[in-house]
Amino acid sequence: MDWSALLRTPMTVLLVLAAVFALVTLAQLVMLRRHLHAHRRAAASWRALLCVAAFALTLLLAGTGAALRGYHLLGEETAVVEVDARILSPQRWALTLTWPDGSTREVELAGDDWRIEAIVLKWKLPALLAGVPPLYRLDRLSGRYADPAEEATAPRTVIGFDPAGAFDLVKLAKAHPAWLPELDTVYGSGAYLPLVDGGHYTVSLMRTGALVARADDATQRRITNPW
Repeated sequence: MDWSALLRTPMTVLLVLAAVFALVTLAQLVMLRRHLHAHRRAAASWRALLCVAAFALTLLLAGTGAALRGYHLLGEETAVVEVDARILSPQRWALTLTWPDGSTREVELAGDDWRIEAIVLKWKLPALLAGVPPLYRLDRLSGRYADPAEEATAPRTVIGFDPAGAFDLVKLAKAHPAWLPELDTVYGSGAYLPLVDGGHYTVSLMRTGALVARADDATQRRITNPW
């Protein structure tokens, strides 16, 4: 696992900060106990206030980190995932997904093409001025048929990447918009390419929020000249 990539995710950063403030909370509790035993009420009151503040920050950072599970910072062009395809039978494929941190996932897909979609979050002006970058997470991978009639009737495959369940930033923003006043836009972006046996593809996300899928040279030649 690429730990440097993991430490650049907003969830990990916030959870590390939450752990730091949890230690601060424990330290304040120890000092509070000492002041209480020494009957220093003023000093104990000050330590109690610091303890409550540190504990509140711990909960806030941990909760925000959990809500950002699966999200990543969006740079000028961010590598999202690599896709390797192997045919199992006509219009049935085995795909290997490889993420930038080195983790992989094996899935099966039906169709002639693969399509991947992402959710992108952008912020309002105050947060932008503070340097908060856009965030993204992969949402789903699906199969796509070249023939619209088959698309309407043939078996479809949709694989979700949502790691957070109900406790997700997008879902929280929809249910409680007042909680996230700085969240400006939530929108989806998608890209698709034809599947070929032995194909290798890379997916990137531009800072504009556009998802871009590219085939390597050998795969592109097979797409252009399948016979």
